Amino acid sequence: MAPNNHPSTNGSSTPKKELLLNAFVMTTPGHLAPGQWHHPRNQTADYNKLSFWTSLATKLDTAGFHCMFIADTLGAYDVYKGPANVNPALKSGAQFPVNDPLYAVPAMAAVTKNLVFGVTASTTYDAPYALARRFSTVDHLTEGRVAWNIVTSYLDSAARNFGLDTQIEHDERYRIADEYMDVVYKLWEGSWSDDAVVRDKEIGVFAQTGKVREIHHKGKYFNVPGPHICEPSPQRTPFIFQAGTSKAGTEFGAKHAEAVFLGGQTPEKVRASVDALRETAKKNGRDPSHIKMMAGMTIIIDETDAKAEQKRDDFLRYGDREGALALFGGWTGIDLSTYSDDEDFRFVKAPAVQSIVNRWSDTVPGSEGLKWNKSRIAEYLLLGGVIPKVVGGPQTVVDELERWVEVGGVDGFNLSHIVNPGSFDDMIEFLLPELSKRGLFKNQVAKEGATAREVFFGQPHVLDDHPAFQFKWNGEDR
Repeated sequence: MAPNNHPSTNGSSTPKKELLLNAFVMTTPGHLAPGQWHHPRNQTADYNKLSFWTSLATKLDTAGFHCMFIADTLGAYDVYKGPANVNPALKSGAQFPVNDPLYAVPAMAAVTKNLVFGVTASTTYDAPYALARRFSTVDHLTEGRVAWNIVTSYLDSAARNFGLDTQIEHDERYRIADEYMDVVYKLWEGSWSDDAVVRDKEIGVFAQTGKVREIHHKGKYFNVPGPHICEPSPQRTPFIFQAGTSKAGTEFGAKHAEAVFLGGQTPEKVRASVDALRETAKKNGRDPSHIKMMAGMTIIIDETDAKAEQKRDDFLRYGDREGALALFGGWTGIDLSTYSDDEDFRFVKAPAVQSIVNRWSDTVPGSEGLKWNKSRIAEYLLLGGVIPKVVGGPQTVVDELERWVEVGGVDGFNLSHIVNPGSFDDMIEFLLPELSKRGLFKNQVAKEGATAREVFFGQPHVLDDHPAFQFKWNGEDR
């Protein structure tokens, strides 16, 4: 069931927010820590083995993590030393190669009881009819424990491989995505009535005629007659994640998302995004509390602050700086190889890169007065990419997470790893007990085998203020 506020266990009468915790992963050798694939505590070189994923899922499920949140990308990060140069990413395993994240989910669900699986899939390069079928299938096979992280994709390399010269313009991608959602909602919620499937062996009727209908969608971007090819799954519409805080992304998330993955180096910066999303949701007629806010965080933790700092220094020795600059090129479209090694990007005559680096130099703790040259940028990205980092013992780390909850207004965290499963082992050993002691986490579930939406909101189907709700069909009006 959804985490609730409850009295603190540390003697205070102030209610504590029980945090939602997602393990942030990707089906690739190097997610957000290029080069770490060959660290002794890392096993992501086995990303293409099912046993790696079932073992990780079991570990997270037993520990009480709420969700495995699986990132994805549809093209290589090929801007650095480009154009179209995959070699820096390839050598370091920096999100290349990468497998489709959906296929291992049913196997992971089979060895777990409660873990939710949030799977990234794009609205730009996949037909809504096909995507609706795949997610219904996996919602069936996981008994309702699947979520969809909606993205619109952003890489030119992906666009080229899907037959385009360049990616579709940003806001147009969101306009396409908005109609896309209408199509999948109609398929999931409005094509089959709840009583359509009877499985009556005595009279030989599997599903009732008249209880399944076409959706007759005709729009600017899609023409989908229906009906949905799958019978209703436990959630019908999978639980919906979304990431993106541009104006168009905020509008889209406030309308469709049930949980939003937020980026930002400080809780103050994240709070601005949280407030914008909640205000926009309210304007759209939704209860702002019906969107869970999840901040990204990279945690390096050990028994003491000193041991955690030693661990960070060890990780840095395995980091691949060329891979980090490849990630930067993919995320920004900027090839830093065209600049000298010593240039301070706070002052270069390139507004795009200057703006990005100045945001970091103004907000990244401990970077005051440092030159932001290529080496500094690479070092910053080596451990967790652009996601904020906290390094320390249990008290230090949880103090910082509590500050993010209080100042940032977030409901939980997408916790990225440096080494996998090593980073999650550390969180289980050092982080979760401290969170539990402070009343911020418990690994006992209220309901075994709850659906994804029950984990986050306590009920299996979309809430009545969600846009999918309007497409529900009772099987009577035709």
